[in-house]
Formats: sequence, C-alpha cells, structure tokens
Amino acid sequence: GVQTCALPIYTDNMTYAELCAAIADYTQNTFTATELSTFTKQAEQRIYNTVQLANLRKNVTGAITANNKYLSAPDDFLSVYSLAIFPTGGDYVYLLDKDVNFIREVYPSASGTGTPKYYAIFGPQSANVTELSFILGPTPDATYNAELHYYYYPESIVTAGTSWLGDNFDSSLLYGALVEAIGRAHV
Repeated sequence: GVQTCALPIYTDNMTYAELCAAIADYTQNTFTATELSTFTKQAEQRIYNTVQLANLRKNVTGAITANNKYLSAPDDFLSVYSLAIFPTGGDYVYLLDKDVNFIREVYPSASGTGTPKYYAIFGPQSANVTELSFILGPTPDATYNAELHYYYYPESIVTAGTSWLGDNFDSSLLYGALVEAIGRAHV
C-alpha cells in the first residue's frame, strides 16, 4: 500500500510560526528562537541574492546634484535594474552600468563635468557605511532628476510574520531554512 508521511505538509502562505514548526518537524530537533531566526534569514538572503524576482522590484526618483559624482542607494537596495536621468520636462537617458575602474580611468578628475553617461556601484555611503552608493561619470554638470529601478530586500518573515516569499515560494523558503538548519541538527 501507499505509505503516508508522518510529518505535516505545509502549503501556500506559510507564516513564520509554521516555518519554525516545519523546521523542527523535518529535522526532529529543537532549536532556539535565535537559531531559527538565523536559519530563516540566511535562507532568505541566499534566495534573494541568487534569483532576481520581478515582484521584488521597486523604483524611486530623486535628484542628482551638480558637481556631486555620488548618489546614495536606498537602504533596502539589493541590485540595480536600471538608472536613468532626465531634465525637467526632458527625455529619459539611461546610464550604462560600468565598473568603478572604468569611470575613474575615463573621468579621472571630479572637476570634469558633463551629462552623466555611466554609473557604477561604488561602495558604502558616507552617511551610512552599511549601505551602498553609486559613482557617476562624468560628474554631473547640472541638477538632474533621476529614477532608479532596483531589486530590494523585503522585510524578513522573521520580523513580519508573513512575507512575499512565504506566500508565494514557501517550499523554497522551507528548503533553504532546512539546508541551514540540517548542518546544526547533527552537530
């Protein structure tokens, strides 16, 4: 005959409480709240850094100021989809993604200004060293409107209780958390 699985099967719209219960059930182990949180956040991070999900895209607008070659990335920034500039009432100009070395080589002096053509992920923001910034080439000669389309880190299911990932790809979230947990279950 057909054997049934003794462990519960979880389906769509998995909450954090259900995820924790599933991890304990499948590993047949008891973990601390801190360990469960760590497993889950590591799984989320691995998924978000591996797959660029269209549902996890945002766009923001702002201004690039004259004589400032740096632009701060949003705090929830994961990766860039596109960056465009446009003068008020003007057409969008999409900047090309390059490496910092390219921008430094082509535009070695920050005092050389013009309409930006390129951007690169530069490094930490000066205001928040845990977040990234962009460098533009050439240094903007005027103030431009900017629009950034980007992939973002959504709030973790650990803090929100539910998440887009738990609602739509619960099996991936569970698998990822189990991969993180299984190494510690047998230690």
